[in-house]
Amino acid sequence: MDPSRDIARLIEIMAALRTPHSGCPWDLQQNFKTIAPYTLEEAYEVADAIERADMEDLRDELGDLLLQVVFHARMAQEQDAFEFGDVVYAITKKLVRRHPHVFGDTRGMTPDAVKGLWDKIKAEEKAERDARRGGAELDGALSGVPVALPALQRAQKLQSKAGKVGFDWNDPLAVLDKINEEAGEVREAITAGDRAGAAEEVGDLLFAMVNLARHLDVDADAALRGANQKFERRFGSIETALAAKGKRPQDATLAEMDALWDAAKAAERQ
Repeated sequence: MDPSRDIARLIEIMAALRTPHSGCPWDLQQNFKTIAPYTLEEAYEVADAIERADMEDLRDELGDLLLQVVFHARMAQEQDAFEFGDVVYAITKKLVRRHPHVFGDTRGMTPDAVKGLWDKIKAEEKAERDARRGGAELDGALSGVPVALPALQRAQKLQSKAGKVGFDWNDPLAVLDKINEEAGEVREAITAGDRAGAAEEVGDLLFAMVNLARHLDVDADAALRGANQKFERRFGSIETALAAKGKRPQDATLAEMDALWDAAKAAERQ
C-alpha cells in the first residue's frame, strides 16, 4: 500500500495488518490489554515532543498515537462492538454538545463560565448514561479517576474532585503548613528507624506537594518533568566540566561536583 494523507488509508492498513493468515503475526496476537501500555507510552512521547518544542517529532508521535486509536477501533470492530467511524461520531457529537457557546446560541462566556458549563453538561451526560444502564451507578465524589493514570496526575484529579464538594483548603499557605507537618513526620519515622513508616509518610508528603501545585494552578506532572530536565541539564554541565579535566563523575568528590552544580546554576541565571 502507498502512504497517504487520508485517514481511510490508515484504517485500511490497520485492517490488512489484522487480517488472519495474510496479516502481521505480531499485530494479530494483540488485544486491548496488550496494546494499552503502548497507548500510554505514545501519549507520553507526544508530551515529550511538546516539552522539547520539536515539531517534527511531534508530527511523528501524533501519528503513533493516532495509530493506537485506529488499532483499538479495529479490534472493537472485529468484535462487532463499534468501529472507527463511531469513535469519530461520538467525539464530534460530544464536542458540539459541550460547546453551546460556539455551536449554539450562548455567547460571551468567560473561561470560568465555560468550565462550569462543561461540568454541568458532563453531569447531564452521566445522568443520561446511568438511565440507559438502568439506574445510577453507585459511586462517590472521587469516582471516575482512572487508576492507570500517572500517580501525580491522579492525585491532582482526586484532590480536585474532593475540592468540588468542599473538602479542601482555601489558602495555599495552609497547604504549605501541611507540607511542613508531613516533612516532620518523615523525619520522625527516619529517626525512629521505621523504614516502612517513612515510606508511607513520603507518600503523604508527595500528596501534599501535589495539593500545593493544584492550589497554585500548576500541573504537578509538568512541574516535575521540568525539574527532571533541569537536573539532567545541570548534571550534564558537571560531566562536561569534569571531562575537560580528564575526569568522570565517579572520579570526583561530592564537594567538587557540588561546586560545579552551583556554577551551572549560576550560569543559567545569567
